[in-house]
Amino acid sequence: MAQPSRTWAVAATVLALTTAAVVWWLGGPAGPGAGDARTATTGAAAASAGAQVQPSSAPGADNRFFARRHAITTDGPADPLLVHGLRDTLEALLMEAGDASDPATLKQRLAALVNQHFPAALATRALALAERYVDYRVALGSLRAPQDLTDPRALRDALEARHKVRLQFFDDAEYDALFAREADLDRYTLARLEIERNTQLSPEQRTQALQAADNELSAERRAERSAATEHMAAAAQTAAFNASNADERTRYAARSAQYGPAAAQAMAQLDRDEQHWNQRLDQYSQARTQQGEGAGLQQLRQQLFSPEEQQRIDAALALRQLNAGTSGS
Repeated sequence: MAQPSRTWAVAATVLALTTAAVVWWLGGPAGPGAGDARTATTGAAAASAGAQVQPSSAPGADNRFFARRHAITTDGPADPLLVHGLRDTLEALLMEAGDASDPATLKQRLAALVNQHFPAALATRALALAERYVDYRVALGSLRAPQDLTDPRALRDALEARHKVRLQFFDDAEYDALFAREADLDRYTLARLEIERNTQLSPEQRTQALQAADNELSAERRAERSAATEHMAAAAQTAAFNASNADERTRYAARSAQYGPAAAQAMAQLDRDEQHWNQRLDQYSQARTQQGEGAGLQQLRQQLFSPEEQQRIDAALALRQLNAGTSGS
């Protein structure tokens, strides 16, 4: 009976770290190759020098990731730049800019494109924010995902580390516009994982704790979680297609009937992106097995993966091992 809880834990972990392909489809950060500057992670500090900001929390506020939702307040009129969907707009801007060999080149392209994505009155501020967003994504490459995807403590530390990187580049209002929705669901997902893994709880206590975690979410976040759950079902369908080696025509027919033609086309593109990701992951894994850790492997890592993708590599390989162990048991 351990299999269902293990499966749930893996799914929750993938959702918490926003690495699952279904998260891309839901409108999260762009997938592989979407406008990332493929640069060495060791250059993150240099790339971001002078671009970081100091968090502007209220005096005495606890700015840690798992306390932040209680520390942020909104005063004054709404900022027309810092609106819901800002992160999607920045990702679209980066995607249009395309791949670049270094952050400086990417930023030059952004300057030429920013007016196509933001009103003229906001373009200057939007460009400055986009440049810091580039530096932030480069800095993410210095983080490593936890080796054990089912360890709540490791996941908590990973989320806290990512949170600290975000605070280096964005003030409170910017952070909320870019990440607040995702962060709420991350905290909720980890809370559920910690409850499920707590062997000291009785069934009644576990039920009560899960209900309390649900109550922490706003109605809006609960609706978003419900939508994510529906798309997890779509991901399960994709896994079944992969297991049966279903061809593109079969997949499209089933998805189009269930979700509509537009969604079926989007999922077909996602299949292709995932295949490309797995091919690169295979190449990296084989190289690591053959030559071990070292400068050559690090160079290959930077060549094959964007800075944001690099933080997914260890988690993806660990998930492969976990799945292999599960199928073999």
